[in-house]
Amino acid sequence: MKRLRTIACSAGLLLAAAVPPSLQAQAVPSDTGIPSASMPAVLQGVDFKPELNAPLPLDLAFRDETGRNVKLGDYFGQKPVVLAFVYFDCPMLCDQVQQGVVGTLRMLSFNPGRDYEVLFVSFDERDTPAKAAAKKATAMSHFRRPETATGWHFLTGPRESIEALTKAANFHYRFDAKNDYFAHASGVMLLTPNGHISRYFYGVEYPGRDMRLGLVDASAGKIGSPIDHVLLFCYHYDPSSATYSASILRVMRVFAALIVLALVGAILIFRRRDHHASRANLEGAH
Repeated sequence: MKRLRTIACSAGLLLAAAVPPSLQAQAVPSDTGIPSASMPAVLQGVDFKPELNAPLPLDLAFRDETGRNVKLGDYFGQKPVVLAFVYFDCPMLCDQVQQGVVGTLRMLSFNPGRDYEVLFVSFDERDTPAKAAAKKATAMSHFRRPETATGWHFLTGPRESIEALTKAANFHYRFDAKNDYFAHASGVMLLTPNGHISRYFYGVEYPGRDMRLGLVDASAGKIGSPIDHVLLFCYHYDPSSATYSASILRVMRVFAALIVLALVGAILIFRRRDHHASRANLEGAH
């Protein structure tokens, strides 16, 4: 049975790899031109299409990895949030998502708990806090910054909370009762401190630059360096491809501004030199 689950998830990964990068991890993209009826039954209706600025219901009840009863809103209010949907018995794809998130965040100088929060929410109501705790231990061992443990959260919850949250995020999955596995998409969302969808990335690998810019965006500039803010001006987030790309017009404006500043600086330097030279000549004449 476990081997069958692995084969099914492997097939899902091959399907994701076969579609264009802009649509990866939408297991059944609706705009590929492929009729839904031609897809395997278990994959029909499976997709992930978050809506920018859509609010998440923050009053939903969950349990964290310690078994404590929490509300989704407990993790919002101060910092941006990285959120991924997984289930803890997934034999392949969910582990790839977790590894992708951990690996990308490890490349950043920002720290969970201080600059942002990380949420892995299980969409399998059968998952337990004990399984969540095991997944957190694995994530922390790979992240290698034990001091950030308070910023990592692995949640389980009842069907009502799961359905309300996944519906708000436009994350649709299907359960194959015969083979006991979920067909689902993969990706990650970046949320504002007040719980609105700010950015999202598809697949299981997330470019460090995009994740960093996305966190700065989601925080409304409260984290990040001046260079990050300049990059945000030069790079534009494209929801259709879920990536940041350079805006040529904005880049040209930045270069133009730098050229003007350089010219002004050069003029001031030369004027100052001329002034000092004239003053020295007058003093020498006396």
